[in-house]
Amino acid sequence: MNRYPMWKNIFVAIMILIGLIYTIPNFYGESPAVQVTPAKSSTKLDPALLGQVEAIFKKENIQYDGIYLDARGVKARLANTDTQIRAKDVLQAALGNDYTVALNLLSRSPNWLRSMGAKPMYLGLDLRGGVHFLLQVDMKAALDKAAERFVGDFRIALRKEHISYTGVTREGQTVQIRFADATDLDKARSVISKEYPDLMLKETTSGEDKLLLASLSVVEQKRIQDFALKQNIQTLHNRINELGVAEPIIQQQGTDRVVVQLPGVQDTAKAKEILGRTATLEIRLVDEEKSDLATLEKADKGQAPLGDEVYKTRDGRAILVKKNVVLTGDYITDAGPGVNSQSGQSVVNVTLDARGARVFQQVTRENVGKRMAILLIEKGNTEVITAPVINEEIGGGRVQISGMANTQEATDISLLLRAGALAAPMEIVEERTVGPSMGQDNINRGIHSTLWGFAAIAVMMMIYYMAFGVVSVAALAINLLLLVAILSMLQATLTLPGLAAIALALGMAIDANVLINERVREELRNGNTPQASIHAGYDRAFDTILDSNVTTLIAGLALFMFGTGPIKGFAVVHVLGILTSMFSAVLVSRAFVNLIYGYRRKISKLSIGQIFKA
Repeated sequence: MNRYPMWKNIFVAIMILIGLIYTIPNFYGESPAVQVTPAKSSTKLDPALLGQVEAIFKKENIQYDGIYLDARGVKARLANTDTQIRAKDVLQAALGNDYTVALNLLSRSPNWLRSMGAKPMYLGLDLRGGVHFLLQVDMKAALDKAAERFVGDFRIALRKEHISYTGVTREGQTVQIRFADATDLDKARSVISKEYPDLMLKETTSGEDKLLLASLSVVEQKRIQDFALKQNIQTLHNRINELGVAEPIIQQQGTDRVVVQLPGVQDTAKAKEILGRTATLEIRLVDEEKSDLATLEKADKGQAPLGDEVYKTRDGRAILVKKNVVLTGDYITDAGPGVNSQSGQSVVNVTLDARGARVFQQVTRENVGKRMAILLIEKGNTEVITAPVINEEIGGGRVQISGMANTQEATDISLLLRAGALAAPMEIVEERTVGPSMGQDNINRGIHSTLWGFAAIAVMMMIYYMAFGVVSVAALAINLLLLVAILSMLQATLTLPGLAAIALALGMAIDANVLINERVREELRNGNTPQASIHAGYDRAFDTILDSNVTTLIAGLALFMFGTGPIKGFAVVHVLGILTSMFSAVLVSRAFVNLIYGYRRKISKLSIGQIFKA
């Protein structure tokens, strides 16, 4: 009557084994480490760097517990923080500015666990330590940048309609269009007011010139500022996530500030580099008429012709490009690495939005036979990655950028372009570091509260329900094991609210076992046999357990959907705790009871505590 089929017992055993394997890494702790990564996306990451780091350690007599190369760089585990700091200083001095050496923390889990994908949970800023930044967004720069874009847009729109003008310039956040004839001004006003209805237009004169002034309306300014803030937040998310910082917290604060928390990052300088590291493209035309050798030499010495700028190509040659930006990375919707089918070289395939595709098509149509420079701007440095000749009009919004050194560089540049550029500059106005010792103190308190709560529940259950109480405690322990394993497998971030949710999950999980045990007692009081009481107790308690857990699950899902930050972290652990408690209380505890009583032919009494008859 009370025997599980073999497959159910095997299933329960496998789940417990998996839970044990994926929970173990959390008990090994973390050791101080250093991480070496290329400072530039064009620098190749290869096994030679691993040998170089090992040679530096050997020369300086720095002992390390382990060293390996992964997709993000060379990582070395060290014995203590003093050795960690010394290793960082030595590596940075030996490797120079081509590589970034950052402090890190790495799990002490053995290799056989890591090979199975068993990793510890990420710990939040309040548990692991890390850095906290408050950044101020420069909204004026966002408005200036938006006005600058209108300069190029107006030129294209007026040329398309064959309207004559003498110049388009920007003064602050107002764009001035000069005309020699009032008729052209009227035509231009009609075109611009139709294509850009959110702009305020005003006519004036300057000497003999007629001026059309276009400025941003209050509504448009608000929209641009909101967009700049949202784009900056999204860009920071993309950059930090793709660069490997675990579960960052990036939130808006007020109308022009952003809070960034990076758990586990000890090196503040490295954190600042991650925040500032964005890249974008600029497409400009090469000034062919002034690209003679003498002019290039003068430009290279700081005497560039009016309206031009000089930049270096990847092979060190100077190239003269026009200041007027044809297209920026703001129009990029996607970017990915690829290979040119004809040459076999690594390339970056860029997809433009509808507006960018239209502009690019018109520019290539009007400049066939001329060279177009594609500039990569990263960390304030600008370089020409390629300057191809425009052979034909290019439509469709897909652009292929050649000139990549290798596949890794194409992948890195694609990553940077997908993340996008900051819509407006940001300045760090508050900086705070949470030390690992404070985080460890929080961990100890959270673990102690959970263990003391578990111990109190265990003692009460074993005294009150005897053998069935022992089974309930075992199921509760497995529930905790599975919950921690799932959080580790999901690589979720555990914070103080998460620890509170684990403690709450233990208290709620025992309710199901109490319901089952009391139901079994009730069946015994009604005169049923012990085997029949076990069977009926589990079956009839299930509906009540399901109802109570589903209602609690709905509340947890609501917290997850509408909550933010710590509330969402609490909700994740809470919901997972409900699911694991149902599995352990119903399936696991019954498997244990079946193993104890299910194979006995005759049972006269159940060890379930004192049964009082009404």
